[in-house]
Amino acid sequence: MVFTIKRRPTSQVMVGNIGIGSDYPIRVQSMTNTNTEDVAATVAQIIELADAGSELVRVTVNTELAAKAVPHIVEQLRATGYETPIVGDFHFNGHRLLQAEPECAKALAKLRINPGNVGRGARKDEQFSAIVEEALKHQKPVRIGVNWGSLDPEVLKRLWDENLKKTIPLSNDELMCEAMIVSALESIAFAKEIGMTDEDIILSVKVSQSQQLIKVYRDIAPLTQVPLHLGLTEAGMGMKGTVASTAALAVLLQEGIGDTIRISLTPEPNASRTEEVLVGKEILQSLQIRAFTPKVVACPGCGRTSSDDFQHLAQDIQSYIDNNMPTWKTQYEGVEKMVVAVMGCIVNGPGESKMANIGISLPGNGERPVAPVYIDGERSVTLKGEQIAQEFKQIINEYINEKYRKQ
Repeated sequence: MVFTIKRRPTSQVMVGNIGIGSDYPIRVQSMTNTNTEDVAATVAQIIELADAGSELVRVTVNTELAAKAVPHIVEQLRATGYETPIVGDFHFNGHRLLQAEPECAKALAKLRINPGNVGRGARKDEQFSAIVEEALKHQKPVRIGVNWGSLDPEVLKRLWDENLKKTIPLSNDELMCEAMIVSALESIAFAKEIGMTDEDIILSVKVSQSQQLIKVYRDIAPLTQVPLHLGLTEAGMGMKGTVASTAALAVLLQEGIGDTIRISLTPEPNASRTEEVLVGKEILQSLQIRAFTPKVVACPGCGRTSSDDFQHLAQDIQSYIDNNMPTWKTQYEGVEKMVVAVMGCIVNGPGESKMANIGISLPGNGERPVAPVYIDGERSVTLKGEQIAQEFKQIINEYINEKYRKQ
């Protein structure tokens, strides 16, 4: 069962064929790290990310050659059957690139603008306006993405001067969060003056520390109706980045804040970019907000489970599900919501197995060498011997075929 969290009401924004906002699922997205000028490499990575579950993919558009490459990237993706919306990431020279290469804007599903990197002084409003006008001309939404690391210096200086005059001034962190919110809201207001509506805008206010991220999104959520994109920017590598992102996003998502997410992990050298997509999906699935693949519940083991049989079986079943899910999701409706329990002893084994769709409780130390299987809360069969894994997989197959087959 998918747990329902009451999300804050927002406007609805269409990004290509993907809807974003409170009436739509919380979307998982990612970004390529290839050179966008390299069409083949970028297409290959977008396909890899889409296959992993990224529902939108952002690409860097930083040079004229990159802007020229975008239509070819999208054309090749569509020719291979991928409808994944492609988002263009613009900094510093986006206004020039979009005006020089109108086919780039036509091919993209959304444009990302960073108010802190759009220009300085008198050119700031002019260049921001130029990008918004290109978006309007081609009927594309924008994401206004304010970042802690590239905050609009004019907004920051203005608030800094005001803060110095306060009886009780804000701390540096509080001031930075306030400056991000002011920059975001002023940018939204300016985009609306040019002609955009709430149905054209998505907003992000990203920082690299979990507590600050929670604060800034909590503060801005009541102040705007546009959908919010969540992400801990520069989260870091591996476990550190995964834990930091999860700690922040889980709090916000549980409070109903957030309409689309990205987990900005630093990949290890030459490693796949897909890890951040898998982490994003797992956060949503662990919170029971969305279901992407059957969940395998397995105990951590203790002194009762000196045998590692249950660990091997849990690993085997998880791999079996992962390998078969691409086929199952086309043939079986709702299979992604299935829960499979692989337990290691009698303490919690039968109970967890009964609460799962299908569960097996392997024997612990001193227990009879048998493994009862439970289906929808009822004991079904008892397995033993050397073929438990194969027999359990067959039970899973039969259950899926009976319960989830599309009518």
